[in-house]
Amino acid sequence: MNAITHLNPLGTALVAGGAGFVGSHLCDRLLDRGYSVICVDSFLTGSRENIAPLTNHPRFRLIEHDICAPLDIDERLDLVFNLACAASPPHYQADPIHTMMTSVVGTGHLLTLAARDGARFLQASTSEVYGDPEQHPQREDYVGHVNCTGPRACYDEGKRAAESLCFDTMRAGEVDARVARIFNTYGPRMRPDDGRIISNLVVQALSGKPLTIYGTGEQTRSFCYVSDLIEGLLALMLADKNPGGPVNLGNPGEFTINQLADLVIRQTGSKSRKVHMPLPKDDPQRRRPDITRAKTLLGWEPRVPLAKGLAQTIAHFSLGVAARPERKAPRRRRSATRAEATAR
Repeated sequence: MNAITHLNPLGTALVAGGAGFVGSHLCDRLLDRGYSVICVDSFLTGSRENIAPLTNHPRFRLIEHDICAPLDIDERLDLVFNLACAASPPHYQADPIHTMMTSVVGTGHLLTLAARDGARFLQASTSEVYGDPEQHPQREDYVGHVNCTGPRACYDEGKRAAESLCFDTMRAGEVDARVARIFNTYGPRMRPDDGRIISNLVVQALSGKPLTIYGTGEQTRSFCYVSDLIEGLLALMLADKNPGGPVNLGNPGEFTINQLADLVIRQTGSKSRKVHMPLPKDDPQRRRPDITRAKTLLGWEPRVPLAKGLAQTIAHFSLGVAARPERKAPRRRRSATRAEATAR
């Protein structure tokens, strides 16, 4: 049974990164449940299209803001969700300093807001904190195998530092913080230029282009449909008892990239062929969550199988998203000192 308590149904939830792929779905669900929602987004990777249907909703408010700078909210908050960070390698590597500062300084600013109002806080962490794991499947007590100086470190280590901030703040008695370690998520509203494997393969297949497979394609991933993830995030935030540690949220079904590519080809009817490219540095070889804690503590597990979720994702891209001109990855900002980056 789901261990969920309904907080004030007319309370206010702040969603940082609320115009992003996952964040916009979370805003929808919170509004459906009766919350007022403040969406905070810098639009570095978020999209106004994702939240366009909400702009006239009486309980929805948009603030365009980069959480690397302090944020002043003039109303009491009940829930604070931190989903504000570029999440795909092309995007978070476009400005690695800003990525790191978003995870560390930005998380600090949001924790301060939550502490001010006694709000619950949920940090969207990532399976990337496990790096290229030597334990399989990955449990929350695994400390990871991360290259702290590699090209992915701005994201991996940034998220690890954000987790530390959350738990240190909680141990200090300042905030009721919960940490979700999110595994690969997919679904409608993904950007066609997102750089993640499902969006890449689907867009390529629909466009009749070769499907890019990095390495042998025998590396594995586990794919969670976005609606399942949203229910997991809510279950974690609204659970009566703080779990006291991070909780994996993902689908434990494990697929090779070759299997995924073949499924995309079948479901799109594409005649695209697969082409192999070199594997990026520090790319994980195996990725699968152990979700025992989520099932035990939250009564949560994913329900949407890959074939069904992929069909809905393909339908989304088929509506014309894949045919639009690709947006470029976020522009690499000028080199900055740590102080300058913090002040942004």
